[in-house]
Amino acid sequence: MTKDPALIVIIAFMIMISCGTVSAVPGSGVVSGPLVVDNADESSDTIKDLNSSANQTRTDTPNKSSGKRYVQAVPEKGDPYFEAAASDGSWISYQNPRDEYRSPYLGDGSAKICITLQNEAGETIVGDTVPNTTVVIPTGTTLDWHSAADPITVDLPLTRYSDRPLDADQFGTSDKLPQGDGYLDSHCFEFHGLSEESTVEYGEVQLNGEHADEINVVGYIQQEHEAWNSAIDPNTAAESYNKAGGGWTYQPGASHGQVVIVLQLDSSGSDISEKSMEDNTTIEEKTNGSATDTRNKGSATTTKPSESTKSDDDTTMIPRMLSFSLLVVFTGLVIIVWNSRDFLQS
Repeated sequence: MTKDPALIVIIAFMIMISCGTVSAVPGSGVVSGPLVVDNADESSDTIKDLNSSANQTRTDTPNKSSGKRYVQAVPEKGDPYFEAAASDGSWISYQNPRDEYRSPYLGDGSAKICITLQNEAGETIVGDTVPNTTVVIPTGTTLDWHSAADPITVDLPLTRYSDRPLDADQFGTSDKLPQGDGYLDSHCFEFHGLSEESTVEYGEVQLNGEHADEINVVGYIQQEHEAWNSAIDPNTAAESYNKAGGGWTYQPGASHGQVVIVLQLDSSGSDISEKSMEDNTTIEEKTNGSATDTRNKGSATTTKPSESTKSDDDTTMIPRMLSFSLLVVFTGLVIIVWNSRDFLQS
């Protein structure tokens, strides 16, 4: 073996190159050698995770005419909002702040006019995502004494009406209840003290305001002369205004009637609202300028990493540099010792 010290240095230098010794610019986050591939893989995985999270956020974030289900259980006996229940189990009722009695009281005739608002999935909502929209239901002279009638006007969202945006359980069934599934689903106006020979009339519902074109009138469900049957699906039971009847005339011994107008949101073709845009911030904003995947544009590069990413890269880079440097030093020492032995033996 050669005993020339210069050649020993050259051999050591070549070993350093072949081992892929890392060079780095402090604080730049830029590395060369095999670590570029490792970091690129790690960054790629990070990007995939970030994009996956962002896409999930976009999927779960409703646009301006969607709404989260509003859940409020019906009042139980002993609750101030529990009103009464029939002894034969045929009906149950709850206190309604929009329930009024006629003065003078003309008889036992009663009526109930309601709306139920649903999101695209058919869930009960209160209209938080369609504010500044008004639902108008014309009523005839029989009901004009009610403070909220002639016409009935409902401003969305329903939560603006104190803490009782919903007051009736009109749909579904439960083994524990004579009517309903145990959750409030309708916003109603009640009328008591009507003549038992009178006729109740209501007109076609009108939608006005900022989001009126994003609400569909599914139809009307009218039931009269008997207790309300809640064992129905509001979307399939709803009929056109003309078919529903637009009102009823009381009969002897059957002096009650109800109608529920079914409304449902329709977000098809609508733009994302400003609130949704605020919630659906870009990956760069969510990660304080972290790496963004640009491979879908045919590029193999990534944008400038964030400070936290650079810090992680620098922390990972230092032990790797030391490992390679120790390997090089050890190899060089072995060569020097080996050559020195040969030199002494000669």
